[in-house]
Amino acid sequence: MSNPSILILPGDGIGPEVMDQVIRVIDWYGAKRDLAFDVSTDLVGGAAYDAHGVPLHDDTMARAQEVDAVLLGAVGGPAYDDLDFSVKPERGLLRLRKEMDLFSNLRPAQCFDALADFSSLKKDIVAGLDIMIVRELTSGVYFGEPRGIFEEGNERVGINTQRYTESEIERAARSAFELAMRRNKKVCSMEKANVMESGILWREVVTRVGADYPEVELSHMYADNGAMQLVRAPKQFDVIVTDNLFGDILSDCAAMLTGSLGMLPSASLGAPMANGRPKAMYEPVHGSAPDIAGQGKANPIACMLSFAMALRYSFDQGDEAARLETAIEKVLADGARTADLMGPEGGTPLSTSEMGDAILAALDASV
Repeated sequence: MSNPSILILPGDGIGPEVMDQVIRVIDWYGAKRDLAFDVSTDLVGGAAYDAHGVPLHDDTMARAQEVDAVLLGAVGGPAYDDLDFSVKPERGLLRLRKEMDLFSNLRPAQCFDALADFSSLKKDIVAGLDIMIVRELTSGVYFGEPRGIFEEGNERVGINTQRYTESEIERAARSAFELAMRRNKKVCSMEKANVMESGILWREVVTRVGADYPEVELSHMYADNGAMQLVRAPKQFDVIVTDNLFGDILSDCAAMLTGSLGMLPSASLGAPMANGRPKAMYEPVHGSAPDIAGQGKANPIACMLSFAMALRYSFDQGDEAARLETAIEKVLADGARTADLMGPEGGTPLSTSEMGDAILAALDASV
C-alpha cells in the first residue's frame, strides 16, 4: 500500500522558510510515528511566474488534482504589483481553489492560553476561544458573472455579481453541520437576507439542510451584526457558516482575536476522491510578508497547524494532529516566542528554525 501523497507549494516571501519547518515535522512523523508521506514540491504564485510566466503551470495544476493533499505557503509580493491582473500571483491560488473545486474553507480561530494577552480584546473575552468559520470558497461575488470595469455613459463602472445556486449553498452548509457534529453542535449562519436576494436563498437552503441535523442548534445572523458579535462576545459561537465575501471578512476579523495571524491555519476541502479522501489544500492565513522574507523572523506555527489540519481532515489521524497541536501549545506555554509574539516585556525572539527546533523537541518528548 502506497503512502499518502502531499504536494508542497512553498510560494513566495516567507512561504519557503516556514514550509521548511513543516517538512521537518513531516519527516519526524515518518521517522518517529511510522507515518510516512510521499512528498513532492512545485512552484506557485510569483515563483511560478518567474519560472514559467504564469502563476500556476498546467503541469502543477494536474499534480495538485492527483495528490491526497496540497500544502501551500503564501503567494505575492510588491515585485509583482504591476503585473496584469490575469497573471498576478494570487491568480494561481484562485485557480487551485476553483479547479480543485475546494468549496469549503475551514478557518479555525483558537486562542492558546499562553497568548491570550496578545489579543487586542480583553483576556476574559478571548481566553479559551475555539471557533470554526466555514466559508464557501468557489462561488459568490468573487466568481460571479458579469464582472469587470465597463464604460457607461461618460464614466466607468465596476461590476461584480453575487451569484449562488442552491447546490453551492447546500454543500457548504452540510460541511458546517458535519463539523458541528464533531464539536459543540451549534451552527450560526451569517448572510444579509434583509437586503440581498442571495442572502434570502442562503438562509432558506441552510435552514432546509439543518433539518437533517436535528442535534445541531441552528441560528441565523446578519453578517454585519456577526462582525460586531465576534468582537463583543466571540465565545458564543461554535461553527459559523457564511458566503465567500462575508467569510473573507469575518474570518480575518476572527483571526485577530487570537493575537497574531502567524498562528492561524486553514483548510480548503472539496468533494471526496476515489479513495474517499476529500480534495484538499492547507495553508496558513498569513501572507507572504516580503518585508521579513529570508531573515529567519517568520513564525512557522500557522503552517505547522495547517499540516495538523491535514492530519485530521485528509489522513484520519486525529490523535497525531492533537499531538502536534499539544506540542505547539506546550512550547508557547514554556515561553518560546517568534518576533511577532514578543510582548512589551521584550526578550530575545526565536528564529524560524529555532521555533522549529523547540516544537520538534516537544514532539520527541511526547513519545
